[in-house]
Amino acid sequence: MRDIDLDALLPKLGTALLETLQMITSSFLIAAVLGVLLGVLLYATRPGNLLDNRVVFAALNTVINVIRPIPFIIIIIALIPVTRALIGTSIGTSAAVPALALVATVAIARIAESNLVAVDPGTVDAGAAMGASPPRVLFTIVIPESLGPLTLGLTYIVVALVDATAVAGLVGAGGLGSLALTYGYQRFDWFVMVAVVLTLIVIVQLTQLAGNRIARAVQHQR
Repeated sequence: MRDIDLDALLPKLGTALLETLQMITSSFLIAAVLGVLLGVLLYATRPGNLLDNRVVFAALNTVINVIRPIPFIIIIIALIPVTRALIGTSIGTSAAVPALALVATVAIARIAESNLVAVDPGTVDAGAAMGASPPRVLFTIVIPESLGPLTLGLTYIVVALVDATAVAGLVGAGGLGSLALTYGYQRFDWFVMVAVVLTLIVIVQLTQLAGNRIARAVQHQR
């Protein structure tokens, strides 16, 4: 059995954790803004909805439907030229952010649209009947009513990003995935693998706990 060297492992684990958190945070912030905006636009431009525009809706819907089924590993490889143009390199923590943000953006857009569609149509009709303009109905009634479920949806995306960063580590992005591959799998060091898995579990559990509490707080305010 290989000796366990905590003095050597802990600094590597700490560095990998920070790299993973950097990838998650950067990509999520970008995706949350873009994804929610796209989701709102999808909802508003649906046929028969507040800002009915079949052309815009069809274009956005098609783009999202094309991107969503593509495996993340293929997306991150396909975006290497774009990543090099934006960042100057295709290797490293920052290089994984464009692909992570793209995947998360389309997922958030669909989640946001679904939550907005689930808002009681009677509430929307009541706002319109009171003379509120479509944008006002959208931003003062529809979006606030969907914030609780949307928060849970965003929490799910953060958890999915944790998994995606592990995959990104396999193609040179660093983070916990790279640590597990380089020092765990390739060196047959089970302890490194266990340490990485436990760290990922802790990240996911804390993220889910925080998301649940924020969602409850938002719903109570409503």
